[in-house]
Amino acid sequence: MSEAILKINHLSKAFGSNVVLKDIDFTVNKGDVISIIGASGSGKSTLLRCINLLETPTSGQIIYNEKDVAGGKVNAPEYRSHVGMVFQSFNLFNNMTVLENCMVGQIRVLKKSREEAREAAMYYLQKVGMAPYINAKPRQISGGQKQRVAIARALAMNPEILLFDEPTSALDPEMVGEVLNVMQTLAHEGMTMLVVTHEMAFAKDVSNRVVYMKEGVICEEGSPQQIFENPQRQETQEFLSRFRNK
Repeated sequence: MSEAILKINHLSKAFGSNVVLKDIDFTVNKGDVISIIGASGSGKSTLLRCINLLETPTSGQIIYNEKDVAGGKVNAPEYRSHVGMVFQSFNLFNNMTVLENCMVGQIRVLKKSREEAREAAMYYLQKVGMAPYINAKPRQISGGQKQRVAIARALAMNPEILLFDEPTSALDPEMVGEVLNVMQTLAHEGMTMLVVTHEMAFAKDVSNRVVYMKEGVICEEGSPQQIFENPQRQETQEFLSRFRNK
């Protein structure tokens, strides 16, 4: 029996009269790698931002370890240490070194000593191949390197789930592979991951579940084989046909 870590129940989000998410339901089990695909503007990133409490849902529940965190009565930084997020635009602190970027959250949120924080930071920077750059500032490294630092920073918080919001879309094509390789390694090691992505090969080869969203609703979900080889909905077929023709 799979262990459910996160349950999304009837989640909706509106910005004024613009309803971006409509009645979203799904469950994330331990070890899942779920790719969320769909055209731009379909609500994928807003869904992740709601799960990470960067946006407040208009209605519905986000149940994390049996507790509804959507009600506003939760310590958001502490929750985010368990449900980490890697952003499209890296969101590194430009005035800090690579190492400091990976230590600061551990010290402030997890209340670790500098020695403990440094040890964890070094471990994960090594893991993503960024240990040689610990004294560099973000402006001195490439986009692919920044994203690997951002992944190390998220991992150093020892999260139970990692959310990735289009982690490769701001990168030059030659840097996409280095970030996807790190993500693939994490997936093989059993990290629970929720990935908004336009990288169909990753969704097909690395995920165990694929969710296709359109206009704020989950249109279809299933195994990569079901979604890519035998999609049931016409909308899914049309969306995927664009990638097949490339």
